[in-house]
Amino acid sequence: MNLNSEAIKKNDVEIAINNVSVVFKDNQGNDVKALDNIDFDIHKGEFISLLGPSGCGKTTLLRTIADLLEPTSGNVRVSNMTPKEIRLMQKFGIVFQNPVLFEWRTVKKNIELPLEIMGYSKKDRSDRADEMLEMVGLTKFADHYPQQLSGGMQQRVGIARAFGIRPEILLMDEPFSALDEFTKEKLHLDLLKIWEKTNKTIVFVTHNIQEAVFLSTRICVLSPHPGRLSAVVDADLPYPRTIDMRDTPHFGELVSKVRNSFEGGSL
Repeated sequence: MNLNSEAIKKNDVEIAINNVSVVFKDNQGNDVKALDNIDFDIHKGEFISLLGPSGCGKTTLLRTIADLLEPTSGNVRVSNMTPKEIRLMQKFGIVFQNPVLFEWRTVKKNIELPLEIMGYSKKDRSDRADEMLEMVGLTKFADHYPQQLSGGMQQRVGIARAFGIRPEILLMDEPFSALDEFTKEKLHLDLLKIWEKTNKTIVFVTHNIQEAVFLSTRICVLSPHPGRLSAVVDADLPYPRTIDMRDTPHFGELVSKVRNSFEGGSL
């Protein structure tokens, strides 16, 4: 799989975010603009990070893509359809900061749950779950319960469950922010391997510059009050990526470029 950014840019636009603004009401009934005129495209097969500090609207933007929130103005198109149409076709996979696993269901049964809701047969659910368990390296833990797993392993279950429905687009909302650095590094490599294998489009929310640079093909830097797009930075490191790339001068240059592109304060 050729993952250089120039090749990806030649692909069709998969997600078009067109002048999206989102306005909420505060407790006093006043308008608060969470997003201000966000406009950019995401191409098929990209790994895009939405980067910024708390309050910049990155999760709000992810929710508009996922059809969990409707823009106040502007629109989002996914594969030339509305987010609602894509959601109803089960083409979104979503991974949250908390994996939200049911403690009374085994790891395998947690992965099977969306497929069960979608009406897959028992055999198809089981086969698909086994495939996902192998993909995330948890085959030996199929019959364990979530409370028997580490935080990192639980997140791998969440990723397996999201990929189990074979989505076209994976949306991830700060999935690794609560994990220690050693576990986070391992999951970064695991996620990149899955992405390279599946060729899915990933939209990844983070407030960590190094994480965004290491994972992404491009980084969309959001600045707050109201949330606006400050810059889009190409993370032109080669793939496959390795942990020792973080010690290279070019990685440091990219980190500095992203940090200096942020408007309104320091990340």
